[in-house]
Amino acid sequence: MKLLVVTPEPIDANDLRKTLGDEVNGAEVLVLSPATNQSKLAFWVSDPDDAIAEAKEAETASVQKLRSEGVTAAGEVGESDPAQAIQDALATFAADRILIFSHPEGERDYREDDLTEDRWNVPITHAVIER
Repeated sequence: MKLLVVTPEPIDANDLRKTLGDEVNGAEVLVLSPATNQSKLAFWVSDPDDAIAEAKEAETASVQKLRSEGVTAAGEVGESDPAQAIQDALATFAADRILIFSHPEGERDYREDDLTEDRWNVPITHAVIER
């Protein structure tokens, strides 16, 4: 299985197994971390460099953790719009499933209305990061 994982912060194999169970075993994973800002106001008034750096940290840490746990993983930083980031990733990574991690309500997240299975014809699972 080819699994596209969209996440705002580092994840590990445990996070994947908690959400998808044994489906994760043997999966090829692409970690995608969109370079989003903490808020819409921050998006309009700040330099995107901070968001890109934060996304790179999440992507790099996730890939390192997954690889150290025996998961075949690669990563990339995506556009600030999660839907566009997913579209771009799917152009080169033919995912069988998309797993979207988000923060609890009230924090930055990727639970956008346009992040649906209909859009890409790929099953999507949403999970909340509980840290």
